[in-house]
Amino acid sequence: MSEPDPHAITRLEQLDALFGSVAAPSLRKEIDHIHPLYRQMIEASPFVVVATAGPDGLDASPRGDPAGFVAVEDERTLLLPERRGNNRVDSLRNLVVDPRIALLFLIPGVGEMLRVNGRATISVAPALLARFAVGGKPPRCVTMVCVERVYFQCARAVQRAGLWRPPPTDVGARVPSPGRILDALTGGEVDAQNYDAALPARQRETLY
Repeated sequence: MSEPDPHAITRLEQLDALFGSVAAPSLRKEIDHIHPLYRQMIEASPFVVVATAGPDGLDASPRGDPAGFVAVEDERTLLLPERRGNNRVDSLRNLVVDPRIALLFLIPGVGEMLRVNGRATISVAPALLARFAVGGKPPRCVTMVCVERVYFQCARAVQRAGLWRPPPTDVGARVPSPGRILDALTGGEVDAQNYDAALPARQRETLY
């Protein structure tokens, strides 16, 4: 049996000593509802990361659509349409058994992000689905989030990452394509070249 790591942080007291006290603004920015200014951030965001937990583990999944696709129903309720995807529905499976949910809203060109924590239910009410239809195609369902905590995240992570800067010119050569990944993981059962060639058209045709 290996010896415990003497440098591991295992107690809250150690964390408190390492990081010190929380600055007052970091506490004051957290509220239990959607403030009008926080609403503006949600309505400007075309991309949100959805975090959930369930018996099979944790999940963090991306959601994206034109800015404002997450509707602010009222100061304590958000509506998130579920579009077509790969049908794994990991986050939805989690929500069925554990309603806890966390959302991270990103806004291109803006360093600050918005964090929302709450509890969610999944609805297939016809009127609700019709409300979020695009090109006559409704979402599969709508996740209704009961808001419990809201606060903005400072811009340091985005600044350090250079997230909104133009991408490096060689990024395509450094990052493997979906076809290459599937080819490697399936031992050649998926042909990388054919998969990658067909992928752009397939994605365009199945966005909604």
